[in-house]
Amino acid sequence: MNHPAVPPVPDDPFHRMLHHVAPAGLSEATAQSAGMRRVEAISGKSVGSRRLWMGQTHVAPATASENHHHGHSETAIFVVSGRPEFVFLDLEGPEPREVRIVTGPGEYIYVPPYVPHREENPDPDQEALVVIARTTQEAIVVNQPDLRWTGPVMTNSEDVRERQRRRRR
Repeated sequence: MNHPAVPPVPDDPFHRMLHHVAPAGLSEATAQSAGMRRVEAISGKSVGSRRLWMGQTHVAPATASENHHHGHSETAIFVVSGRPEFVFLDLEGPEPREVRIVTGPGEYIYVPPYVPHREENPDPDQEALVVIARTTQEAIVVNQPDLRWTGPVMTNSEDVRERQRRRRR
């Protein structure tokens, strides 16, 4: 039987071992927003990751986070427990409108880069717990006064140009 050639083992130690982070190894020394508590598990600081940050966010009962975005980082969220709600400003229609996505355990949310949003936990008794993965090695959190984006606008994407054309009509 022919076996494909095995690639050579890289010389750098980064590619030679797995890293295990137990609950006792989680760190609160990461970017925070009022109304939630983030803990870091996988990052450049904790395991030497280069393009990944992963951790947990705890949202206390009857609490809302500050409005914020995560800069150039893409964010994936997995709901572990509770029924957290994710709120953002939808700019697709004739008038901006606040949209609320209600989630539950086992569901996922994707947050594109630079999209202002907030997490809310309307449950008066149960904490909401989510696992977060980001495409940067450290957590980027830019707290904002509201859900409107006030920074530079991306204009090189065909999607963005098409949306702008539709709004002008």
